[in-house]
Amino acid sequence: MTSTGFGLAAASDAAKAVALRKMKRLATSLLVVFAVVFAVAFALQHSYPWLEYVRAAAEGGMVGALADWFAVTALFKHPMGLKIPHTAIIPRKKDQIGESLGQFVQENFLSREVVDAKLQQFDVSRSVGTWLAKDEAATRVAQEVSTVARAVLEVLDDRDVLALLESLAKKHMLEPVWSSTLGRIMARVVADGHHKPAVDLLAERAEQWVTGNRVMIVSLVAERSPSWVPAVVDTLLGEKLHRELHKFVRAVRENPHHPMRLSIDAWLEKFATDMQDDDEMIAKVEALKHSVLGDAQLRDLAATSWSSIKAGLIDAMENPESELRRSMIAAIRDLGARLRDDAQLAAKVNGWVGNAVGYIVENYRGQITSLITETVARWDGRETSEKIELQVGRDLQFIRINGTVVGSLAGLAIFTVANALLR
Repeated sequence: MTSTGFGLAAASDAAKAVALRKMKRLATSLLVVFAVVFAVAFALQHSYPWLEYVRAAAEGGMVGALADWFAVTALFKHPMGLKIPHTAIIPRKKDQIGESLGQFVQENFLSREVVDAKLQQFDVSRSVGTWLAKDEAATRVAQEVSTVARAVLEVLDDRDVLALLESLAKKHMLEPVWSSTLGRIMARVVADGHHKPAVDLLAERAEQWVTGNRVMIVSLVAERSPSWVPAVVDTLLGEKLHRELHKFVRAVRENPHHPMRLSIDAWLEKFATDMQDDDEMIAKVEALKHSVLGDAQLRDLAATSWSSIKAGLIDAMENPESELRRSMIAAIRDLGARLRDDAQLAAKVNGWVGNAVGYIVENYRGQITSLITETVARWDGRETSEKIELQVGRDLQFIRINGTVVGSLAGLAIFTVANALLR
């Protein structure tokens, strides 16, 4: 229970204690009044005969008040501290009371028939759905979920999370053989022609490069030619090489069936086949995988990923205007509307809830009721008596008041009948 809950409970108990004390004083005051009336009537009845009836009524009221005071007091403690048999019933019988209460709850509340009937009457799905479909309810649920999720993220040990991420990465990234899978993917890509846009882009960029680097190509020819070759010849050769190279890359770009393109297709097909069947190629691909995704890299990847994910989630949880929070609220509202309006879904949810609650009741009702028995058994006898008296003691004081009134009426009636018949 939260501190707020304890505060409310304490305030309620204090109010009940005040009300109980007031009723005790009222019942006791009534007894005192009847005792004073009895004393006065008894002293003056010889002078005023009609006071005999008053005395009889007061006497009967005193007897009734004392008898009911004894009965009520005997429930919770020994009257006047005297250990009279069959008094202080609750402190002496608290364990039996706890067992009887637990048995009563188990037999009359924790049965499958009672639970099923209550769930059918309540219609869990539609009731919850109607509530969740409201904006304020969806916002409140989203707030509570965000609070719990944020608390979980802050409580989690980053070292444990990183170890888990690293182990998952090793299991799902390093241990499986990538080469054959990548080979099959590449073979499918080449067979379906999905690689051709990449070849087109490569040919286009090659043509642009050749067009924009004529001077560099001519200069490279001049630099690589022998010193005895005239500069004019170097320039002519460079220009010729540039023109031919330009014609070649343009032809590759414009002709989908160019021999260069066909050779690229053939090379990719062979490479895809080798990745699946050639042991040497498979070993090379796996070695490259391990070099790129080694233990150190995996740890860095896991640490970076977790830090980013955690920071992003916490920020989203704290911000009521975040996309995550708005999406969560919308999803909760949508779920509520579906639970409310979709009869088929509502029936399924009600069935799931009924089966779950029925399973718990059938298999754990003994443990549930044992909570009552064990809790009462742990209470001190005096504490138990005080708790119960605090809850029902005020009503029991009415018994004392009623006993006083009824006793006085009975005393008056008996005296009147006896006086009429015997005198």
